[in-house]
Amino acid sequence: MAGTLLGIDVGSSSVKVSLVDVESGKALASATSPDRELEISAKQPGWAEQHPDLWWEHACRAIQAIRSSRPKDLAALKSIGIAYQMHGLVLVDRDGRPLRPSIIWCDSRAVPFGAAAFKKLGEDYCLSRLGNSPGNFTAAKMAWVKENEPEILAKTAYMMLPGDYVAFKLTGKFGTTPQGLSEGILWDFRDGRPAVQVLESFGLPSSLLPPVTDSIGDFASISAEVARELGLPEGIPVSYRAGDQPNNAMALNVLEPGEIAANAGTSGVVYGVTESLGVDRASRVNNFLHVNSTEQAQRVGMLMCVNGAGSFYRWIRHTFAPSVGYPELNALAASAAVGSRGVVALPYGNGAERTLGNRDLGASLEGLQLNIHETKDVLRAAQEGVVFALNYGIEIMRSMGLKPTRVRAGFANMFQSSLFQHTFATATGVPLELYTTDGAEGAARAAGIGSKLLSPSDAFKGLRRESVVEPDSGARGATLDAYARWKEVLQRHLQ
Repeated sequence: MAGTLLGIDVGSSSVKVSLVDVESGKALASATSPDRELEISAKQPGWAEQHPDLWWEHACRAIQAIRSSRPKDLAALKSIGIAYQMHGLVLVDRDGRPLRPSIIWCDSRAVPFGAAAFKKLGEDYCLSRLGNSPGNFTAAKMAWVKENEPEILAKTAYMMLPGDYVAFKLTGKFGTTPQGLSEGILWDFRDGRPAVQVLESFGLPSSLLPPVTDSIGDFASISAEVARELGLPEGIPVSYRAGDQPNNAMALNVLEPGEIAANAGTSGVVYGVTESLGVDRASRVNNFLHVNSTEQAQRVGMLMCVNGAGSFYRWIRHTFAPSVGYPELNALAASAAVGSRGVVALPYGNGAERTLGNRDLGASLEGLQLNIHETKDVLRAAQEGVVFALNYGIEIMRSMGLKPTRVRAGFANMFQSSLFQHTFATATGVPLELYTTDGAEGAARAAGIGSKLLSPSDAFKGLRRESVVEPDSGARGATLDAYARWKEVLQRHLQ
């Protein structure tokens, strides 16, 4: 079928929009707004806010940029998909006007409220039915508003996620998804319904939740006013909404049990799919409904994050080899022996780590011998350290029931390093597939599935695979020995 699909990826740094051709599956155009990072307001330490209308403004600018470059292709638009920064809280009145800036994902003010709810609701209830402790997620942020801004609560019609708000601006319709509710720790996995008990534990009414519709499927059509303003065809449906990490998995066609999506940008993320809810009593891994979960076939996304991945490697470069570019840096690291001749790097130091029980260990280099080690050993240890931190998360997921069959990652950031690729595949023991794609493209492809223009298999025919990296049997033993040393150092720090 001829036509195009539009994906909108609402991040905290920028908004990216991509246009994908329905028939070929190829990306035709993309645009990002603004050309610098969006400002995050922090009125107090630990706070992080952005105004929702800022996301809408830049979504419109990016769409208009595509209209300028590909007017005919945009005129053939058939469906729209939305990806968005997870866990943000948007409060609107009956007319959909924001009542305050959004409290976004990296804001930590609600931690005490989540901890109190975890104790009140009970560990068994939270882990077996919600998949997580209420933590610092969306519901706990709403509890902070109730306690500190009762005048805002009194005016609030709905609490929404960033993607829900952008969907409202496009369509004029309020709504959220089961997947979105699970992000906010507001979904009961056992009963398959909103977890109103969580709101009740905070003294909040369930009427704050918007109507619930499917993540993949026609939600509503864009309004005539928006169609005129943005130069889009009238009646185009919004057919997909998902948080950024589940959507990144969607972009990589990670949909079935055993499949894993990984990335190693500023932070490192591993997102694995299972068919049932697994529990980690230490709450080191987050569970969310995956984008393709249904009542008939549940799919759960296990998510772990290392706060410092690319940021750690960037610090190592700045400190040890500031004049060397990353390709040369990676080649120098690869010239060192597996295990970095005993140097061990813990790539933390970027805040409290959930996989470490919310401990902030700081980053460290251990085992340095001044008469033996060179820059290449430190560089290799840094890359191995990030891989081992990600593999540590995968081990936790294995204990929760994940049985990895393949890992897919975007060919970007640290995954551009051949050394990083091969160390990752060898340490995990799972083939690594590398692709060229992004979140906006993933949202566009998913919109094609949601509007039934594409089957799940056809939606990914334009997805370009760059390479497949198999585990190196020859280096497996030395790599696992280095990983064992890494874990020994980690455990000493955790004692």
